Amino acid sequence: MPDEEFDYEWPSEGELVLGSVQTVKDFGAFIELEEYEGKVGFIHISEISSGWVKRIRDYIREGQKRVCKVLRVDKNQAHIDLSLKQVNEHQRREKIQAWKNHQKAEKLLSLVAEEMGISVDECYELFAYDLIENIGSLYEAFEKCTLKEEALKEEGFQGEWVDIFTRIARENISPPYISITGYLKLSSRKKDGIDHIKEALSSFEDTVESKVEVSYIASPKYRVDVRSTDYKIAEEVFETQATRAVSIMEELGGKGEYQRKEN
Repeated sequence: MPDEEFDYEWPSEGELVLGSVQTVKDFGAFIELEEYEGKVGFIHISEISSGWVKRIRDYIREGQKRVCKVLRVDKNQAHIDLSLKQVNEHQRREKIQAWKNHQKAEKLLSLVAEEMGISVDECYELFAYDLIENIGSLYEAFEKCTLKEEALKEEGFQGEWVDIFTRIARENISPPYISITGYLKLSSRKKDGIDHIKEALSSFEDTVESKVEVSYIASPKYRVDVRSTDYKIAEEVFETQATRAVSIMEELGGKGEYQRKEN
């Protein structure tokens, strides 16, 4: 269950929030906070940009969605000070993606609720708050299920909702993938050296959690792309299969070497 001492109705100082621009004045802008119902924050013109702002509407306009940093929260005065200039591009992209994930998770949770014949609020009380506390976010919980079907059960969660939650996750979310690239050099002076190289390259293959692709660059160089659900797994797949390819090449009287990054 969530920490009862934390006030979920107000943002905390230093937090990044997403908001819709309500009104723009010469001295600043008022932002309706998407994640805090009924709460409106204010960005003073001095917090719009790190440079001199001659025309505030060159930087912010009504109807836009913007990511801001919370500077101060005064609950007694119902006032929230925000900053636009203290949010970098990386933070902006991450926050927007997190919001999109949150929206998708809410939609999926409504499907779970509908199938169980209960309300979304009841889902939160029954299991969603516990998922957020233990896993980090509702979307991450759904995502874990796409990576491993038994993920929630292994985390200790029980109940009829687990199978429903897992199935809906796997039907609606594609597993997150990362990609790495490595390079391979294979050569042989043997008469049938081309066949030996083909045999060595055949050692590269897809695994349960990874997709492996080999492409020709220029003799004697090949590129190996590994797409997997986890960076460490991708590295291990490349290392294992590249080592095997080099061993095959050397056993057949040729030469081979590999590296993760191109020189």
